[in-house]
Amino acid sequence: MAHDAAPGGPGKLSPLEARAITTRITRLSVLTACALVILKLIAFLLSGSVAMLASLADSALDLAASLITFFAVRYAASPADAAHRFGHGKAEALAGLFQAVLVAFSAALLLREAGLRFLDPQPVAAGGVAVSVMVISIIATVLLVRAQTRAIARTGSLAVSGDRAHYLSDLGANLAVIAAIVLAMTGVERADPLIAAGVAFWLVWTALSIARKAIENLMDRELPDAARAEIRTLAGDDRRVRGITQLRTRASGPFIHVQMHMQLEDSLSLAEAHDVLSAAEARIAAAWPAADVIIHPEPESAGAFHGHPWFKGAADREAGDKAGRADRPGAER
Repeated sequence: MAHDAAPGGPGKLSPLEARAITTRITRLSVLTACALVILKLIAFLLSGSVAMLASLADSALDLAASLITFFAVRYAASPADAAHRFGHGKAEALAGLFQAVLVAFSAALLLREAGLRFLDPQPVAAGGVAVSVMVISIIATVLLVRAQTRAIARTGSLAVSGDRAHYLSDLGANLAVIAAIVLAMTGVERADPLIAAGVAFWLVWTALSIARKAIENLMDRELPDAARAEIRTLAGDDRRVRGITQLRTRASGPFIHVQMHMQLEDSLSLAEAHDVLSAAEARIAAAWPAADVIIHPEPESAGAFHGHPWFKGAADREAGDKAGRADRPGAER
């Protein structure tokens, strides 16, 4: 099964438009992270709360990840060159994978610190200041996540999705920190390290989620089924097209790459076949402005699979799926 489709998704905007959106949102992310790091550092120095330290460490890593994302989305949208003829879109997935490593590292350090504080509880001072800082942090994070969600809906950016995952975990972490500080102020000192440990496990889950999506992208997982169906329909919207086979798709940053074999009427000349392919590419480009499309024409009578045998299994399964759908009651024939 292909992964779920983003509301917008890669390829749906021109590279320049996608780059403008992702650059703007990642710049906002960097500025927000800078402000939160400063606020939480002051609160930690005043309170000594390990839960506040946990939130500070998370925000510091958010800042590092946001900086990486800022540069990654710009590089991912840059034009292809002689050394990278498929473009630089995979930079987004690499940034997401690096984000996952940072989050996991943060969780490990936090678990260690929480364990030490559990064995040797420390009183939490200046709790009112710390809680005030966390409330400000929650408000700023909510506003940023809303803006990131809108950007992802339009671009499907994997790097921005990873960045948003950090801040979504921050929301829960900040609420947990407030609870820990309040409990510690009432004399429940071990609540502070226990809640910090809970935040650490949440970070582990976030890291795994980011890593899974990044790895799927790096492994060239197919586009969602709905996207593949749309591409197939657009390509075949010509009476001279007899079939679409060996459709391969993959996302790479703001781009998608599409390859297919197009079966054409045997009587078409080379020039006529070229016109059919050009028209199909134009239809796909109208719906997917950042699509890189390669179509191999073949006469309808050719029939049999040709290409490297290593990929024949996928083509056979695709043909079997189409046949199965056609055999269902009520299916078009």
